[in-house]
Amino acid sequence: MPAIRTRHLRAVAAALVLSVTAPATAASAAPDAAALREVLFVGNNWDGTADVIKSSGDFGKIGRINVIPDKDQRMAEINADPIKWIYFMAIRNSVGEGHDQFVDDMYSTPDGSSVVVSRPSFADVVSIDLATGDINWRFPVSGYRSDHMAVSPDGTRVAVSASTSNTVHVLDVNSGKELGKFGTGDKPHENIFTQDGKYIYNMAIGDVNTQTDAPWLDWTKGNRYITVVDASTYQRVKVIDMRQRLDAIGLTDYSDAVRPAVFSPDKSKLYFQVSFFNGFFEYDLATDKITRTKTLPKNPATSDDRTTFVNDSRHHGISMSPDGRKLCVAGTMDDYATVVDRTTLQEGPLVTASKPYWATVSGDGKSCVVSESGTDQVTAIDFATGQKQVSVPVGDHPQRVRLGHVQSDWTSRAAG
Repeated sequence: MPAIRTRHLRAVAAALVLSVTAPATAASAAPDAAALREVLFVGNNWDGTADVIKSSGDFGKIGRINVIPDKDQRMAEINADPIKWIYFMAIRNSVGEGHDQFVDDMYSTPDGSSVVVSRPSFADVVSIDLATGDINWRFPVSGYRSDHMAVSPDGTRVAVSASTSNTVHVLDVNSGKELGKFGTGDKPHENIFTQDGKYIYNMAIGDVNTQTDAPWLDWTKGNRYITVVDASTYQRVKVIDMRQRLDAIGLTDYSDAVRPAVFSPDKSKLYFQVSFFNGFFEYDLATDKITRTKTLPKNPATSDDRTTFVNDSRHHGISMSPDGRKLCVAGTMDDYATVVDRTTLQEGPLVTASKPYWATVSGDGKSCVVSESGTDQVTAIDFATGQKQVSVPVGDHPQRVRLGHVQSDWTSRAAG
């Protein structure tokens, strides 16, 4: 589906030139480090904004971006189309917990001039000009809902899940042009580019809004597996079905819906969460086996009734320190986050957090940053000690937190 380009051709052209020499990681994909400022983008899903905060230190607030400047236009389109309206309302009343989902994921362009955002309720991806607050381009995804994204190591491509069409679109971040797409299992969710940029991993989580949550009804959730594709041709390389791997170690009652995941620095291991489970798994890519299971503590105040878990996720959010020694886990329904030693799998202090929904790594690599969707703040936890460092208030229902860049002199006054 073609992107709708609206403006800002000069910045697009500049970004295309700069992307040719972009370094290997998105976080450092800066054409001129002196002209850029590293930041964390915090997507406030329910109010349609993204807070921009310092990437380390005191994580102080820098500014705020309005990611739905075209809300009136989008709502007019939805209200004029009965099918779109039905899906819009379904998103609000199911996965949105009674709220609209205006921002799921976001990444900045390599030159720090724009931020690319997926907007579930509007079923699209847009590029927002950080200087003016205007939309550079808009890409409507197939189906009726956009979801998690991933950016390529050089920062020039973004992969976005179209969750109702079982499709992942890969877009040029500067123009919004679709470069390719591929099919997935039911309800594609998390996307990960491998560090060398050769492959894209997509995790399909199946139906998470049904009440058929008992283990014996697991088969009703749909086809849930990891799809691995060649990042150049977008052709499927292999499919990894965790159902077989879980059954092989006797965990037949565990869900095979892979949620957030993270690779070890040497790319030999994948650590991942699944629906309903308070913990995570270690998967060895060479042997194609689940090698270790880590069960984390339950909060005694949290019901074990699976139908009470938000979108089937008991724990949702996992990251790893740059040296690969520590994991950080968001215990979403258990209201805590904790740092886990990767060698021993021993957890550290349980840091109280209200419905933490995501975990990422600070710019200096020293902290884990979790989004507390229950109290509208982000909290930094020290990887070395496992202790809380600071909490910073943000907007309504923060979810994804991503490292990126803005221009060094950027302020949010023009972006609203």
